[in-house]
Amino acid sequence: MKVQTRKVGASLVVRLSGELDLATAEIFRRTVDAQLAKDGCSNLILVLKNVTFIDSSGIGAILGRYRLIRERQGRVIATGLRPAVRRVLEMSGVLRVVETAETEQQALESL
Repeated sequence: MKVQTRKVGASLVVRLSGELDLATAEIFRRTVDAQLAKDGCSNLILVLKNVTFIDSSGIGAILGRYRLIRERQGRVIATGLRPAVRRVLEMSGVLRVVETAETEQQALESL
């Protein structure tokens, strides 16, 4: 799992590559939480186009970050969802609370 972050205005953009699962969810959590604490961003954009697999641990990590952002009155947007990842997020109910956009640019423009 590779996690890259950058701040764009009031948004934290997080690019993920690889598998978001039991072995990597904690890395994702720590990285995002540290950046949110440091930068004080109110929105979170998850760029998932290079995520090949996600399990319940990854879903839990995303929902935990969603709760943090909601406390800040912000929005969470997932972009670039591969069909298999989209299916898991739909079945788990994540996409009922997390918005989606085709691209990172579209997500930023919607904020």
